[in-house]
Amino acid sequence: MVQPEVLFCTELVGLQVFDTRRRLIGRVKDAALVPIINPVRVDRFLVGGQWAWLTVRFDQVQRLSLDGIYLRDEQLTPYHSDEYMLRIVRDLLDQQIIDAHGRKVVRVNDVTFEIKQAGSFQYLDVLEVDIGVRSIFRRLLQGVIPASWTRKLQKPIAPNSIRWEYCNIVEPDPQRRLRLNITHTALERMHPADLAEIVEDLSPEDREAIIENLDAEVAAEALSAMDPSVQASILESIDTDKAAAIIDEMAPDEAAHALADLEEETSSEILEEVTEETRAEVGEIVEYHEHTAGFLMNTNFVALPENASVDDAVRFLRTKNDELDKVNTLFLTSSDDGSLCGTVMVTRLLVAGPEQTLRELAADNIVKVDVYEKEARVTALFDKYSLLSLPVTSGDGRVIGVITADHVISALCER
Repeated sequence: MVQPEVLFCTELVGLQVFDTRRRLIGRVKDAALVPIINPVRVDRFLVGGQWAWLTVRFDQVQRLSLDGIYLRDEQLTPYHSDEYMLRIVRDLLDQQIIDAHGRKVVRVNDVTFEIKQAGSFQYLDVLEVDIGVRSIFRRLLQGVIPASWTRKLQKPIAPNSIRWEYCNIVEPDPQRRLRLNITHTALERMHPADLAEIVEDLSPEDREAIIENLDAEVAAEALSAMDPSVQASILESIDTDKAAAIIDEMAPDEAAHALADLEEETSSEILEEVTEETRAEVGEIVEYHEHTAGFLMNTNFVALPENASVDDAVRFLRTKNDELDKVNTLFLTSSDDGSLCGTVMVTRLLVAGPEQTLRELAADNIVKVDVYEKEARVTALFDKYSLLSLPVTSGDGRVIGVITADHVISALCER
């Protein structure tokens, strides 16, 4: 495979620029993309002339190499700041970015460009950002020795870079984010736990920028996996409407826990903006003491009459398609008084006949816990019976919530 011809930002900056008659115009000070037009091509070079900076468009370049940039057009214009520009030196070098492929926050030391040919002229595409020791080595020797020497000396050092398509730039200013066409589609495809870890590694300002720009459902899943102190910091800093949209997407117990860590005024403001359903569900949980089953429980669960058939259960579960990944147990209610009278693992439906009743499939013993039971007892039951979920009942024996294993693990981690 033919290796692409490349140029590093450390080599580009300071490169001499010559006009059509090979007269020196100045040296490259920076280069800029205009992502809204082309997210990878260097759209213009910013050249420091004798009196002021000049702008060289990509299509004015005849040839570029370590020897310099040679122009085919001398109609240059003075440089004027443009908010649609992403400047490589100013906006990218030494900045933190998110590596969506490696799932981590990294600092940019250098940028690798690929030299491309288009008819009679050459231009640059951003190929990679460089984050390893090799790129630091180039930075240290920039302008000290010829670039060709640096290339030879760096060969024993292993490269460490990220493809440009995997890079997610963190831009706190929402207007500039829009102008630069910065999106976080790659982040939204990540596992929530990986995304949470990345966001926790960012500064408070950058955390806010990322969460504000994520889909509410994705943000809710990531927020649920974060440390409570980080959750609180983010919810207190972002716009109230966005915070409410995120709370609406969270499981009721997770929403209640997140709101419980906020200042009362902030919590009240967010609750005013959430849906009535969310407000009611969260209200049911926050009335219980923090270290009780009631505070740990989730009010989203599936309860069906004991005489319902397997076919009835399957039909009902199909209506809950968005929540199926969180349902592992069905709770059966008594036809006499509505109390909890049995549990059925969802997997048992796969091997049962459609006409069988759920009561026929129910476990012999019901492990349950009272809503006011202490957290320590809940943890002990999960450990003793190796539970995936535990029904929470009221004083009259009716199921009012469920505690899942991941909630218990989170509670233990918070200790």
